[in-house]
Amino acid sequence: MKEKVLLVIVDYKNTQPDWSVEDTAKEMGELVAACRGEVTGQIICRIDKPAATYLIGEGKVKEIAARCALEGVDTVVFDQDLKGSQQRNIEEVVKVKVIDRTQLILDIFARRATSQEGKMQVELAQLEYMLPRLVGKGAEMSRLGGGIGTLGPGETKLEVDRRRIGERIDRLKKGLKEVAADRTLKRKKRQEQGIPLLSLVGYTNAGKSTLLNRLTQAEQRAENALFTTLDSLSRQYILPNHQKVILSDTVGFIHDLPHHLVESFKATLEEVKEADLLLHVLDVSHPQFKNLYESVIDVLDQLGVQDKPTVVVFNKIDLLKDKNWLKDLKENFDHAVAISALTGEGMEDFAREISKLLSPMMAEIDVVIPIHRMDLVNLAHEEGQVIAIKYYNDTINLRANVPAHLAGKFERIK
Repeated sequence: MKEKVLLVIVDYKNTQPDWSVEDTAKEMGELVAACRGEVTGQIICRIDKPAATYLIGEGKVKEIAARCALEGVDTVVFDQDLKGSQQRNIEEVVKVKVIDRTQLILDIFARRATSQEGKMQVELAQLEYMLPRLVGKGAEMSRLGGGIGTLGPGETKLEVDRRRIGERIDRLKKGLKEVAADRTLKRKKRQEQGIPLLSLVGYTNAGKSTLLNRLTQAEQRAENALFTTLDSLSRQYILPNHQKVILSDTVGFIHDLPHHLVESFKATLEEVKEADLLLHVLDVSHPQFKNLYESVIDVLDQLGVQDKPTVVVFNKIDLLKDKNWLKDLKENFDHAVAISALTGEGMEDFAREISKLLSPMMAEIDVVIPIHRMDLVNLAHEEGQVIAIKYYNDTINLRANVPAHLAGKFERIK
């Protein structure tokens, strides 16, 4: 049975946000659905500034309480982050569970994580969110335990909880450092082999996993829902010119992604920082796709990768009735292609654009090699693209584009 959820959307009167109240409510509803909840209603609270006690006015809190009692609401979800004290104060009035947007996202992450690394990153994010909210939660208990004999074995439960959480956070960070070290070793090996890394980034539900599946038959889970993929996945993809690349899928972004979530997922997002090329997948069928684009750029800024070579991939063009305006849109970007990862439309343009950007990592060779070195001819066919080949009595004249790190193998043959 689905939890009945009442949404509370906070609208600040003196600001002009990029997202309308309606857009915010729609996305919050999708987040609730991803947690298997059901939005039964919403309340919009227009305020000048946050109130210390409840964030919103006391009258609105009483209105929320009345709606909860009348409609049998199980959970109240705020679209803004709440302080621990505000959350507790509201719960005392409304008599049901109250959570905020970050808790909602963390709940989805916890449901989606399947790998050990993903689970560690989610737990770290949850604990770091929870720790400051323990302050004051056991204040009454702390006061009762004051005086001689309250230290050591006489610690309050709150202090024990805080210490244990702190120790667990330290262990998780140590474990994730080991994961990062392992990734570094794998990355070094890949770099020695001269294989470019392409990182798929984009707003959640932009179609990154569908694109990865089309290119590599990865069988990555893909569905029309937010944060379907949490664990990163890397697969090899061979371009039409036979150049091998590694495609890496990452967790989807969302607007106002809490900074501590970015910090917790550093091990996964390290792939983005080390990528040779970013593929920014954008759902161009979304009515607010420009805002989605800016939200992803904000996260890339946080990661310090906003200046990396990037191809903007306008996805889901199969859902557009009119595609003529895409030509003008693409002209706003240095490198952009329009595709449907679902149907395969535009994939030739996609591969061509990537090949063009990665061309500096390829080298053209024009060499004469001994007739018995057919292994080099095979290597040129497997790892590159043969332009021309001529056979003579004792030699072979070979012209080809090959990965730059392999060019020396051909040039040294005399």
